[in-house]
Amino acid sequence: MSVSPGSSMRTPRRRVAGLGSARSGTGHFWLQRLTALANLLLILIALPIVICVAGQGHAATLAMLGHPLVAIVLLLLLFSVCYHMKIGMQVVIEDYVHAEGTKVLALVANTFFTIAVGSAGAFAVLKISFGG
Repeated sequence: MSVSPGSSMRTPRRRVAGLGSARSGTGHFWLQRLTALANLLLILIALPIVICVAGQGHAATLAMLGHPLVAIVLLLLLFSVCYHMKIGMQVVIEDYVHAEGTKVLALVANTFFTIAVGSAGAFAVLKISFGG
């Protein structure tokens, strides 16, 4: 039996389960939804913290932000927001940047930018938390 060019021996179900040409589209979709949900929950937890320190003096703010549970919530929120930002921008770059070299550079820049923002934020939270 010969197979003509362009035809496939796969069943329709196998073609649908292929996850697209990059084989990761569904994974990115669910990761974005999961991080969005995590962001929502963590913001609902962090919002009262922000409201409590609003209008407080410098020392009171540092004391509140230095509490270990507050630091953990802020670090989790920072990680979740940065990861959500990274995968969101990755999808935009993959969809709208068509030149392969530019796309690779943009994806690398996106990764480095996300790491830089996350690291700077984590450093600030940890420095305050440890009383530095």
